[in-house]
Amino acid sequence: MDPSSQKIKELEVMVAEVIEETPETTTLVLFTGNDTLNYKPGHFLTISPHQFPGLQRWVSYLEDIKGKKEPGRAYSLASSPDEKYLAITVKEERYISNNTPYPPLLSPILAKRTRAGSRMVITGFTGPYTMPDEWQTKFEEIVHVCAGSGIVPSFSIIKHDLRMNESLKHTLVYSSKVAEDVIFFNQLAELERIFPDRFRVINTLTRESGADKRFRSGRITRELLSEVITNPENTAVFACGPDHNIWQKRAAKESGATLPPSFLGSVLTGLDEIGVDKKRIKKESYG
Repeated sequence: MDPSSQKIKELEVMVAEVIEETPETTTLVLFTGNDTLNYKPGHFLTISPHQFPGLQRWVSYLEDIKGKKEPGRAYSLASSPDEKYLAITVKEERYISNNTPYPPLLSPILAKRTRAGSRMVITGFTGPYTMPDEWQTKFEEIVHVCAGSGIVPSFSIIKHDLRMNESLKHTLVYSSKVAEDVIFFNQLAELERIFPDRFRVINTLTRESGADKRFRSGRITRELLSEVITNPENTAVFACGPDHNIWQKRAAKESGATLPPSFLGSVLTGLDEIGVDKKRIKKESYG
């Protein structure tokens, strides 16, 4: 059965391993006791904050302010279906005055205060950021344009396709602020080594430059996208990264200000300018 048609269900999981990927990002390896997990690379799971006793007062406070039930939080799966475990990679969100509407609730707990042996209930699996079956035969290359924790679902898609199929090439263009923020750096380098003819990574840093030839300096531009995507008609794209949230858009409208281009907005504009049809783009945002 197609995993996308599976009924969403709850699973109790135990945290088997906690891996610090970067100073702000942690991977939680989850043991389910179930060897058969039906999901697709790129899917996410949901975690409800209501289940954590340490968050109860904050959940109640936010529900009073918002006047509605506090929703669960979605986290993309860093694991892929050929692996015998689930994993999510969580970046600790920070509260930023005049930018973040409410203090982040769940990500600081998951990224910084969760230990091996902890138990929680997850709901999964779903999400539209998955590879359509026809892309396997329709295109020669898939380009992934990601920033920050937006790498997580593409990491699942890339490693699964490289290991389970034989035709598609993948290129990852990945933007981070500084070198220590690059998530999965070693894992991605290992995939490049194992699949030299099918996978390459271009890392860009927006706030750091130097002599390290492993990184380019600057943001992902139209020129870089044009360099990578030499045949737009035969390329499909996954794009995942920060975008303006509803609160930023509302504040800008009320003040009459113009928001600067977001990562995802700039990428989509660049892809359009170099001739990548919107039907060949899968996008996902956070903010």
